[in-house]
Amino acid sequence: METTIKKQENKASLEQMNIVVIGHVDHGKSTVVGRLLADTNSLPKGKLEDVKDRCRRSARPFEYAFLLDALKDEQSQGITIDSARCFFKSKKRSYIIIDAPGHIEFLKNMISGAARAEAAVLVIDAKEGVQENSRRHGYLLSILGVKQVLVLVNKLDLVDYSQQKFEAIRDEYSDFLKQINTVPLGFVPVSARDGVNIVGDSPKTSWYNGNSLLDLLDSFAKEPKPVDMPLRLPLQDVYKFTEQGDDRRVFAGRVETGKIRCGDEVVFLPSGKKSKVSSIEAFNADKKDISVAGESMGITLEKQIYVQSGEVMCRSDQVVAQVASQIKVNIFWMGNQPMIKGKRYKLKLATSRVPVWLRSVENVLDASDLTTDTTKQQIERHDVAECIIETVKPLAFDLTQEIAQMGRFVIIDNYEIAGGGVILDKVDTRRDRIDDRVEQRERNWERSNITPSMREARNKQRSTLVLVTGEVDTGKIDFAKALEQEFFESGRQVYYLGLSNSLLGIDPGIDIAGERDEQIRRLGEISHLFTDAGIILITSLSDADDFEVDMIKKLNQPSDCVVVNVGQNRFVTSKVDLQLETLDNIPHAIARVGEHLKKKEYLVEYHL
Repeated sequence: METTIKKQENKASLEQMNIVVIGHVDHGKSTVVGRLLADTNSLPKGKLEDVKDRCRRSARPFEYAFLLDALKDEQSQGITIDSARCFFKSKKRSYIIIDAPGHIEFLKNMISGAARAEAAVLVIDAKEGVQENSRRHGYLLSILGVKQVLVLVNKLDLVDYSQQKFEAIRDEYSDFLKQINTVPLGFVPVSARDGVNIVGDSPKTSWYNGNSLLDLLDSFAKEPKPVDMPLRLPLQDVYKFTEQGDDRRVFAGRVETGKIRCGDEVVFLPSGKKSKVSSIEAFNADKKDISVAGESMGITLEKQIYVQSGEVMCRSDQVVAQVASQIKVNIFWMGNQPMIKGKRYKLKLATSRVPVWLRSVENVLDASDLTTDTTKQQIERHDVAECIIETVKPLAFDLTQEIAQMGRFVIIDNYEIAGGGVILDKVDTRRDRIDDRVEQRERNWERSNITPSMREARNKQRSTLVLVTGEVDTGKIDFAKALEQEFFESGRQVYYLGLSNSLLGIDPGIDIAGERDEQIRRLGEISHLFTDAGIILITSLSDADDFEVDMIKKLNQPSDCVVVNVGQNRFVTSKVDLQLETLDNIPHAIARVGEHLKKKEYLVEYHL
């Protein structure tokens, strides 16, 4: 009994490592992994015999790759289509091996596999030698920050276990890896089909004095534990429970790195809002005092703040994530159409989903031969590019070399993953897309002969946008309409702009949550038209944040914007011109707005 307990303790104490297996199509990746599972007795009981029996019944020669290629369509095509995950244990550690696709059409699947890997095994066919994809995969591992690489020269049985052939491939690929600052742990001559040098040595390669695949896997260095890194908790969602008077907000997400305790002061980025952790909770479980990397949980805060999913929670006493809207990145492009300037894409990083644009291309590298082109202004299929991208709002992130989990991203084009990449640095700039848009608009704007001062004199008012902000269901819309009516009856040139989809030119039926940035942009442009005509424009916007208000103000230039906030002031940097705690007394609220506009000389000789 005591011996059994010790065995269970030893089994549970084994460290775990994620390894990705990659290589050109048909170079034998799946066979390598299948053989490794079989030779370490890691298969379920009877699995090997069952697969062999099915091959006999279907008159097909048995292949160890069939142990991984479980999908029928994959076996019929003879290639691995999607990443497969399998598990085995050596005496040293527990492994999760990701068998990534090698065919060029499935590179985007390989990116998702390699992004989770601490180390990589790259397979090269001894007969075919180093292929274009062999170099692409090596470079892709490099830009993803996977530095521990082991190279297998497979299918040596097809070249009579030639030492000369093995050494030629080793020397050629070593020179390539050296150019991308990658030093492989070693090169191993193997025949996965015959089990040569998979878990032990073989007389067939008596000229090889190195270790087997299994021994070299065990020599990989384990990455630092994520728990010892600064806290990064990307916010998945915010839940509010209203039953039995419970008005708490529960901020849910998965701790990517670090740890969080009750009482810790935290800051949410990019908003910059701060509070302290009140409790750490899990569904249908007892409350906890601490949560660490790898755990999914929910927290409540002492001070109730408003933040949205996609923000990143950090501890105030540690190095926090960086924030920027323009970032320098390395992108590996896989889309059928090139990545071009001016087109709207979507960037996914952790829980963030934000619109993104290609701002500039610094250089483009051909990963197959490492030549660079500094003149290209778009990114073609299979190019690797160093470029500047710009998100619609500031993004919280880390440099890949510092916290990889917060520095890797994918680019979506037309609902498909079209690119993947890593963050190299942030770009400090005072100009963004909106500044460029406003500058171009003003440069090309055809002005009438009636000047703003002439309109002010005629209308006895100075045009402005009155933006009513606050939470949903606070009565803002009714208040804005009542404000319009009061001003209209007083002889003012005023208009209430409702934010219906059709009014702003967005087709009905479109998910407005997914197009909110476009809604904000159109609101700003339409506001500019009304205020340029000398009108006081009134509109309301629920759950606005600092970045959205700043965007509207920029687009409404050169006219002003007066922000009237109802309820809790949730802004950090944006200035609220008038704060209304409630709208219980509409006439009083209207009077306060009128007094403010008169004080700021938007209304001339105005009397309520």
